[in-house]
Amino acid sequence: MAVREDRREQIIDKAVALFAEWGYYKTTTAHVAAAAGVTQPYVFHFFKNKEELFVAVIDRAVRRMREAFEDTRAEDARLLDGMGEAFMRMLKTHRDEMLMVMQAHVIAEPFIRERVKAMFRDIHSYLTGRIREAGYPNAEEEASRFIGTGQLITMSIVLELPELMKFKKMAHRREELE
Repeated sequence: MAVREDRREQIIDKAVALFAEWGYYKTTTAHVAAAAGVTQPYVFHFFKNKEELFVAVIDRAVRRMREAFEDTRAEDARLLDGMGEAFMRMLKTHRDEMLMVMQAHVIAEPFIRERVKAMFRDIHSYLTGRIREAGYPNAEEEASRFIGTGQLITMSIVLELPELMKFKKMAHRREELE
């Protein structure tokens, strides 16, 4: 059973790289199979179709991001900075996955669109809870700002425009709002 799960993860690893390089629409399951060194029917053994494979990639990436945020044990006043630093580390260690998560909303396929909507809704809800527990006022607004900042960072990386990332750390926001 472990070998089967390893092969599934290897297929997802190859899919991440291809989706990140070519995008969702240009990447085929045949490309993924060739990159993983398996046949296309073997890919379909694990994933019903390309949409399901893409969702598996996004789900794994979101799981990693959530774990990184959960591991953030910054003092309450630095929670947003700590989670921001965790996001930046994820961009370094799992760059393609994080960029895919932050761009997944542009995929128009209904199955993917619904999953991505639920994913962002869950991320926002989780962040709101963590931010509220840390004592920040306007937790929903801060969660929205945090996600928006992540989107801006992603856009600046994809477009190679580092000048878009000129902003202060988030900790000052709590002090300004109190």
